[in-house]
Amino acid sequence: MDTPTVLLDDVDRRILNALQIDSSQTNAELALEVHVSPPTCLRRVKQLTQSGVIERQVAIVAPEKVGARLTAIVEITLDVQAAERMAEFEELAAAEDAVLQCYRVAPGPDFVLIVQVGDMPAYHALAHRLFAAQTNVRNVKTYFSTFRSKFATRIAV
Repeated sequence: MDTPTVLLDDVDRRILNALQIDSSQTNAELALEVHVSPPTCLRRVKQLTQSGVIERQVAIVAPEKVGARLTAIVEITLDVQAAERMAEFEELAAAEDAVLQCYRVAPGPDFVLIVQVGDMPAYHALAHRLFAAQTNVRNVKTYFSTFRSKFATRIAV
């Protein structure tokens, strides 16, 4: 299902870039930064949110500060790739709090997951629930991050 691209003007782009750097600023601060009036800024942010361009605003937590020290990048191959079986696995992955991202990919494995857990025992417990206990999971290949040299959430607009 293709989602239509939303046409953005220069004001929209300035707002999006500013919010991606710091979404905690007030509307007045944002309006000043992007050089529009506060009512215009508020209306534009509301439109960007209603159109789905802004999906949500979140706080990014430092994993090591909250005990989530182990990052795993996991490739999953299923035995049966029928649409309903793919959706079934996605639902299982979405239900796991430790799974931060789940991508259908091609070619190669069927899915790539980004997982954040506290330690290896927590990863093993997750692997048992999400991979080993599932009859449709054929192959699992996990890479453990030894160092994160870049992490960004900003999309150039």
